[in-house]
Amino acid sequence: MSTVADKLAKKSSSKTSAKQVRLRLVYVDFWSAVKLSFLAAVALAIVTIVATFLVFIVLQSTGLITQVDELLKAVTDNSFSLASFLSLPQVMAFAAVVAILNLIVVTVLGAVVAGIYNLMVKVTGGLLVGFTSN
Repeated sequence: MSTVADKLAKKSSSKTSAKQVRLRLVYVDFWSAVKLSFLAAVALAIVTIVATFLVFIVLQSTGLITQVDELLKAVTDNSFSLASFLSLPQVMAFAAVVAILNLIVVTVLGAVVAGIYNLMVKVTGGLLVGFTSN
């Protein structure tokens, strides 16, 4: 009688012939690189906004912002208030501006890197990549 364990042992002991192929990457499509870098930048923007919100909520709930505000008021004789600058709408607006700037910069950098790679392939011959089939 053959059990499942015997079948798995027999299957793992048999060698499968995996064909290995070495290919050279000689071209990166410009628009594909731009689309991929844009999607990565959108994910980074979402992470930036959510992380900023969570950090602000933690700082506000622990009372750290009010303590620093009281310290600054004591040092500057009530002429500067940190709480007037660090409200939730202002912090989230700043996070949105940073996220939009990151979106633009990362997308442009993806395009630039694809262009530089395509130029450098002419000098180096490309990137050698190995693949195998199971």
